[in-house]
Amino acid sequence: MTSQVIALHDASPHTEPFDPKRLYDSIEAACLSVNLAGGLAEDTAEHVTRAVELWLRTRPEVTSEDIRRIATQSLTIVSPEAAYLYKHHHNML
Repeated sequence: MTSQVIALHDASPHTEPFDPKRLYDSIEAACLSVNLAGGLAEDTAEHVTRAVELWLRTRPEVTSEDIRRIATQSLTIVSPEAAYLYKHHHNML
């Protein structure tokens, strides 16, 4: 079952399917931005994406903020700096 994500960060909220590649890319970018080695950044992105996918299994609909919160919790274990950047990057741009 594919979870539907309610994207609340846009001007008009909408529903879209969860995109694990999009999450992976965001996590990897945050890791690389805090100078984690490329291999570690990839492994971390894979781990966080799997953790979020596991969490989503029993949730047919979630918000983009739910995904950000769960991903941040998982990422904090490996790199608190990358987790902070991932959590707040939309506020920095």
